[in-house]
Amino acid sequence: MENQTHAPATAEEQDFVITRVFDAPREQVFKAWTQEDSLKQWYGPKGYTLGISEFNLQPGGALHYSIRMGSGPKMWGKFVYREINSPEQLVYVNTFADEDGNITRAPFSATWPLEMLNFLTLTEPDGQTTLTLRGRPLNATQEERQTYAQGHTSMHQAFSGTMDQLAAYLAKVN
Repeated sequence: MENQTHAPATAEEQDFVITRVFDAPREQVFKAWTQEDSLKQWYGPKGYTLGISEFNLQPGGALHYSIRMGSGPKMWGKFVYREINSPEQLVYVNTFADEDGNITRAPFSATWPLEMLNFLTLTEPDGQTTLTLRGRPLNATQEERQTYAQGHTSMHQAFSGTMDQLAAYLAKVN
């Protein structure tokens, strides 16, 4: 029997990527992601309400938020911003969190990565804005990277709903 080794996948092969085109100027889409009042109008899964307990849009700053369906329990999350390049890119680390902003495990998986590095890029060809969100596990074990990769389909479903809400919000404000 021959020994076989497989090189680990590169980070790019494990990336979650979703792209969406919006009929709105790039500056408006960027503002939707970077203004507290705007985020509250659309961010999160369909049917959920976004609450913001901290919003500090600067490198090293954080967005500490909760989402809640109806009167159900709150689920907390956090963005820690690394780069803010208006109006073309946001780079941030996303985590699940507790009410105090401490990193926690995802409520749905003991092997979900604790941290995900996200690159939100906006381009404006032909008068429309193309949003590309690319995410990957950060400081993750092999098992956490595998869990993340296996979650891409459900992540696409969740983010598609969120992007639908963003499109509806942009249609209202344009």
